[in-house]
Parts: sequence; C-alpha cells; structure tokens
Amino acid sequence: MKAKRAEDSLIIMTELVLPNDTNHFGNLMGGRLMYWMDIAAGLAAGKHCNAPVVTASVDNISFQSAIKLGNVVHIEAKVTRAFNTSMEVYIKVWGEDHTHQYRYKSNEAYYTFVALDPNGKPRPVPGVEPVSEEEKKLFDGALRRRQLRLILSGKMKPDEAAELKALFIKD
Repeated sequence: MKAKRAEDSLIIMTELVLPNDTNHFGNLMGGRLMYWMDIAAGLAAGKHCNAPVVTASVDNISFQSAIKLGNVVHIEAKVTRAFNTSMEVYIKVWGEDHTHQYRYKSNEAYYTFVALDPNGKPRPVPGVEPVSEEEKKLFDGALRRRQLRLILSGKMKPDEAAELKALFIKD
C-alpha cells in the first residue's frame, strides 16, 4: 500500500457560533466544539484511508481561549501518522472575531481513528509521508504519543514502550 502525503488529508472546517451552541456565559460549549472536532478529524482520517473510520481515542483537550457567540470557528485536521489499522489526527482550532478583526488559537488535540472493512473489522491503512518541518515533527512524536495512549488504556506495559523509555533512559 503506497504511503500518502500528510497534507493530502487536510480538512478545514468552518462553523459560526450561534446561540444554541453557547453556554450561559455566551461562550461556545466545549461539548459542541469536541463534536465538531470529531467530525473534522473523522473526515481527515477517512480521506487518508478511503474507508469508513471510527474514533478510537481522544487525547487531552485543553481550552486556551473561549470562542464567543457570533465568532467563527476554524478547525484544521490532518493525519500525522498511520500505524497498521489506526491513524493519529492532529487538530488545531482557531476562533475568529469578525467585529474586532482578529484570529486567535482556541485549542489543539490528537484523535485516533481506526479504518474499517465492509464487515466492520479493522483494516490496514496507507502510511503517511511527512513533507513540511511541522509534519515531520508531528510524525516523529506520534509513536511516543501512541505508546503513552496504549499504556494509559492498559493495552501496553510501560516496559514495552521503547520510544518512551528512550526519552528517559540512556544506554
């Protein structure tokens, strides 16, 4: 299976924050943003592997800046690395205030998706070919993030995480 460039999976999704999307402070509700992020990440993963995908995990999501009622939300999602049947997707979220004419970072996160065959079973996915410096950095860190996810979910023992151990233990 031929590897694909990371940039080929890029999805940019734009939403307008309406009253039904906000809490009583006039800020976009975190759950609504996570919903939109999941859609964007799923589209990027599906675009990469040309198959149906399901969310396997979501890493920590920290909200840096609130997005207010009437602002625009821009969500950028791109596959950073593919493993056997799973893909890591990096997401950046920006808010944009058209009234005051500025754009600001709201948050970022990593999602993991698994590709499915017609029987609903995991299927192999193409590799990722990073090109830009940012893509290479994200690609290189993806294995460590994956090992950490697997340890936290109980699917890997800490002493099996060679990439993580290499950060702390020098031979």
